[in-house]
Amino acid sequence: MTTTNGVKECVPPQLDNLLKLDPYLEPFQGEIKRRYNVFKSILKQLETEEKGLDTFTSAYKHFGIHVDSKTNAINIKEWAPAARAMYIRGDFNNWQERQYPFTRDEWGVWRLTLPPLSDGTPAIKHGQIIKLLIEKPDGQLEDRLCPWSRYVQRAEKSNTYHGVFYNPPADQIYKFKHPQPKKPERLRIYEAHVGISSWKGEVATYENFRVNVLPRVVRQGYNTIQLMAVMEHAYYASFGYQVTSFFAASSRFGTPEELKELIDEAHRLGLTVLLDLVHSHGCKNTVDGINMFDGTNGCFFHDGPRGYHDLWDSRCFNYMQREVMRFLLSNIRYWLEEFKFDGFRFDGVSSMLYHSHGIGKFFSKMNI
Repeated sequence: MTTTNGVKECVPPQLDNLLKLDPYLEPFQGEIKRRYNVFKSILKQLETEEKGLDTFTSAYKHFGIHVDSKTNAINIKEWAPAARAMYIRGDFNNWQERQYPFTRDEWGVWRLTLPPLSDGTPAIKHGQIIKLLIEKPDGQLEDRLCPWSRYVQRAEKSNTYHGVFYNPPADQIYKFKHPQPKKPERLRIYEAHVGISSWKGEVATYENFRVNVLPRVVRQGYNTIQLMAVMEHAYYASFGYQVTSFFAASSRFGTPEELKELIDEAHRLGLTVLLDLVHSHGCKNTVDGINMFDGTNGCFFHDGPRGYHDLWDSRCFNYMQREVMRFLLSNIRYWLEEFKFDGFRFDGVSSMLYHSHGIGKFFSKMNI
């Protein structure tokens, strides 16, 4: 039998083993098969329309802000389908508003190339503050952070965050020294929050965790650490579950290079490192989040009531939107490739699977 998308219907691999492992799933075989075939259909679309999953999930390498290693030109690429115009400004141009306009293609993707300075260096210096200036559908201008930002910091005398151009010199980029350990047969997981990993009354650091916590984890017999609150979040008390910048390692604890060094040291000690990945929802912030990025209520999230999670007071992603899918899958690959995380703990999966978000539901035999 073939689906409407031309994909032959198939049974999920090892379904029988899954049902033996969890007999409670037996009444839901049909739904499991349906979802698996939806997955196969989408995978076929990506193969025919996006040059395959490998290319599709590599978007983090060209979306956002990147320096051309050969020319030192800065290439910027953003998706904001409803925006009327887009500009970049910051310390590098004394915050002039319309000096550097982007061009838009038919898919709502905006592009801009900043040529190098006369001395051959990039037009924006490492560490300079930058913002994207978005002209919304109503004509108003609004400063926003790049959704693909790799480093953001809290502004002085403020609780909001600003974008930082992250392009450290080659001698400051951490180079991994140790191979990733073999996957453990049985996980013994130590869940940890870097910021509260010290006995001192302060926000702890990646360095403190590397030097003082990792050895203790090994001594206690764990083989895996699961790091919470790594993805940047403006609201510290959310424990990292109100993510504002999905590609930025939290600057509260140090630099991206210090996080890489932490992970590399964990690998040297034989520890598998998991990231607590939050793709089940996003923070409602607009000043320093991705909510309403193009000036509409949708963009990365569902428009209307479906786009809100009432209990979490947050926004719900539109997973069937192609660019949202690109953003989130690329985010997964980014953390794997750039930071050498070994895997993930996916937060809030019931909210991703069900329109009800699993609210008020009991997932046990009692509910069958």
